Amino acid sequence: METAMQTTTAKRVRSVRPVGTRAVLAELDDLQDVLALQDMLYKSPLPGQVDVLAAAETVMVVGESASATRAIGAQLMQLELTVPEVTDSGLVVIDTVYDGDDLADVAELTGLSVDGVIAAHTGQIWTVAFAGFAPGFGYMVGQNEALTVPRRSSPRTAVPAGSVALGGQYSAVYPRRSPGGWQLIGRTGARMWDLDRPQPALVRPGDRVQYRAVREVVTAATHDSEAESDHHTGPGLRILNPGAQSLVQDLGRRGFGPLGVSAAGALDRASLRRANRLVGNTASAAAIESVNGGLTVEAVGDQVLAVTGAPTTLTVQSPSWVDSDDDGEVQPGAQRTVPMAAPFALLDGEVLTVGAPESGFRNYVAIRGGVDVPEVLGSRSSDTMSGIGPAPLVIGQQLPAGHQTESTAVGSPELQPEFPGEDVTVLDVVPGPRADWFDQAALDSLTGQDWLVTPQSNRVGMRLDGTPVERTREGELPSEGTMAGALQIPPAGLPVLFLADHPITGGYPVIGVVRDEHLDLAAQVPIGGRIRFRLVPETPNFTNNPDFTDNPEK
Repeated sequence: METAMQTTTAKRVRSVRPVGTRAVLAELDDLQDVLALQDMLYKSPLPGQVDVLAAAETVMVVGESASATRAIGAQLMQLELTVPEVTDSGLVVIDTVYDGDDLADVAELTGLSVDGVIAAHTGQIWTVAFAGFAPGFGYMVGQNEALTVPRRSSPRTAVPAGSVALGGQYSAVYPRRSPGGWQLIGRTGARMWDLDRPQPALVRPGDRVQYRAVREVVTAATHDSEAESDHHTGPGLRILNPGAQSLVQDLGRRGFGPLGVSAAGALDRASLRRANRLVGNTASAAAIESVNGGLTVEAVGDQVLAVTGAPTTLTVQSPSWVDSDDDGEVQPGAQRTVPMAAPFALLDGEVLTVGAPESGFRNYVAIRGGVDVPEVLGSRSSDTMSGIGPAPLVIGQQLPAGHQTESTAVGSPELQPEFPGEDVTVLDVVPGPRADWFDQAALDSLTGQDWLVTPQSNRVGMRLDGTPVERTREGELPSEGTMAGALQIPPAGLPVLFLADHPITGGYPVIGVVRDEHLDLAAQVPIGGRIRFRLVPETPNFTNNPDFTDNPEK
């Protein structure tokens, strides 16, 4: 005889999807489960966990290696979700003037009066569910859905910093001037992102927020630390010509996804490591990343340099000198060439010019000791999307040499790999996590044609042109974590390959992810170059194999 029993089923992750080879995407039933898993992973990180990126219905976990990521995927399927504890501490109050351009529209959309909208916004506690879009931009969810409104049909090209807005079920404050499609209901003087604070983000995932109506905005004065860091007089390099764009880059900043900060760092990491190795630096020392030639630098004091990346001609010009036997006429200094991927001396006053690449696109100029600019969130990398880190190099700027050496000697000359030229560059792609938004014909279209790299490409992403890839699923995908290598397919069907400065969340389906080991190759494909994608075997299906265990040989 069967006995009726009342049972309680512990909540778990609904499914886990691979995101390339270095991340997995945990799908959950609702936002409360997202907050629960996010809280658990913050408090008890899984072995090999590098970053956690929560979103509307998913949590993406980045692993330190492919094997660690496979193990993380298996462990996520076994976790029992526990509701995070709610405490009265950490309540952030944001003073707001309610005079936004869309306030009346929001009142009409919600069926409330203008005063009713203000009362609803200030009369509930908001919880920061996740970060994204920009550093300091926190997606906050309220205690009810009274203010759930659609985004604007036509996004604004520029939303002022400090704008308080509603979009879907969320409220947020724009930390900086940027495009945006949310409904603007007010403005605040609160600085949502300030690198001069020990904790730059005013609110972080899990924090509780209450808006308070005020008559006027009070904005705190900021300390301009960047202006103080622009003047250096020690030995190093002086920029005579930055070329098309030259940036200071190291291996990037990891672990700040919850603040809306991407990793950034050198796009061709192997070339950066090689350049640092040649001059005796640590692998993570900062160097100059330059595109398409034209960079010219002058040595301030005697320096040791190495240039790697795209093969090109490296010319060194010695200082001019006065011929005392010829009525003081100025004579040009000697000129010589130096080899790629080999250490060389650049003596005080000598000038190095990096020529246009014969193939490839990016060069890395390392100076012994590393480029010594201030660290921001543990890295000297320039993030072109968020504006974090040093600004692009300019004429006359001086970069001091640091002390990030690990050897008393320089390295031996090295052979470089082949770089993309006129031939098509083949990149391996792991399908998913949203390959199910496409049919086999779309996958065949993705891999069956050569894609052209357009001039709209940059460090955020490579924009590609070709025959559009068509979706088979309508509607919008809730924003979810993404990573370098992701191939997003916007509604127009033309892929965007995310690179190091990408936004940490995205709302377009990712049909596949370029394998991590091919990202250095992708970084060297020039504007006008051609790419072909090749699908490689999928990583484990955690949903169908909940008992999957990590195997280093797989």
